[in-house]
Amino acid sequence: MDDVTWRKAQRSNDHGGACVELAALPKAVGVRDSKDPDGPNLLLTPTAFLALLTDLKRR
Repeated sequence: MDDVTWRKAQRSNDHGGACVELAALPKAVGVRDSKDPDGPNLLLTPTAFLALLTDLKRR
């Protein structure tokens, strides 16, 4: 997924915090650890991504 544009979360920082990057894909949302860009990434359907965000906001 080298040709994908990844966006870093606004609350991520360069001080070892929890860093997440997202990529908008035609039928999915890509999620990866910004500290390990060559590592694995997660692909979620838009519905699953929305459910994840909704659950995280409730916590």
